[in-house]
Amino acid sequence: MRLIVRRVRPSGRHTDNLTDLEKRTGWKYSIVATDITKPWGVAGSHQVQWIDALHRHHAVVEDRVRTNKAMALHNPPATSWTSNRSRMLAANVAADLDAWLRLLALHDQDSLADAEPPTMRMRIHHQTGRLAHHARARRLRLDASWPWAAAFALAWYRLTGLPQTT
Repeated sequence: MRLIVRRVRPSGRHTDNLTDLEKRTGWKYSIVATDITKPWGVAGSHQVQWIDALHRHHAVVEDRVRTNKAMALHNPPATSWTSNRSRMLAANVAADLDAWLRLLALHDQDSLADAEPPTMRMRIHHQTGRLAHHARARRLRLDASWPWAAAFALAWYRLTGLPQTT
């Protein structure tokens, strides 16, 4: 068993939940207990930084599971598995589409790249607009008064500019 202690200076929103020791010293501590030893064939895996990066990646996975639960995976409505199977499939497809939207079109939008599902619903998914076809061209007509119309239009142009699969 290995214990990894990490010490960082807290900043911004991380200063709210500090312990008395962390308030006195000005450092925030995190401890990881692991039984991971050096995996065979992985260069640098005996170093503490490698295990810390592995732990942080697992935290990202847990964050995606949390957001997927917020996208209708938390409480299945029916009592039978066959009834809930299609709902779970649709919720997983929605979560995957949301993740691809963030990766491909909203990666540089600070307020939307890491936004929670309710924020994404309000700003992007519930955008009012109309897709019109005229002279063999598609035109997307958005409500100009919507505050996030520019971010939606940028995402639309990036996604429609992707090469089509054949």
